[in-house]
Amino acid sequence: MSIQPQPLAATPVAQDERTLAFLAHLLQIFSGFIGPLVIFCVKQDSKFVRFHSLQALIWQICFMVLTMVCVLGFAVGMITTIANQPHGSHSAEPPVGFFVFFPLMWLVIMGGWVINLILAIVYGIKANHGEWAQYPIIGKWVLPKDA
Repeated sequence: MSIQPQPLAATPVAQDERTLAFLAHLLQIFSGFIGPLVIFCVKQDSKFVRFHSLQALIWQICFMVLTMVCVLGFAVGMITTIANQPHGSHSAEPPVGFFVFFPLMWLVIMGGWVINLILAIVYGIKANHGEWAQYPIIGKWVLPKDA
């Protein structure tokens, strides 16, 4: 007869671990990746805190990369628009790159910030209740192997 390992959800989580996991999610709203990184580095001995802080940290890194790609796309679009203007012409037409790339960049960054806010609040509350709640996609990457 072999004993089945208990799932991680069945093990009780201490209140200080739940609070630190909650803070890892909540601090990402105000500090970006710094808050989850500090909590991840400070509380390495807790699988629960490490799981939640690593999710928040990976999300923040993905959001930062997406923001940089948007800003880079905006810069390339603007430079391309300026470079395609004939030398010495002062046309009354506005630069097309500004009106195409700036709204797209703004929508992606603001949409990402709203998603950031929603993820932080929802998963922070779940972490404070002691749940092993996974972010969509990212959660499977950081789930402990014994779960």
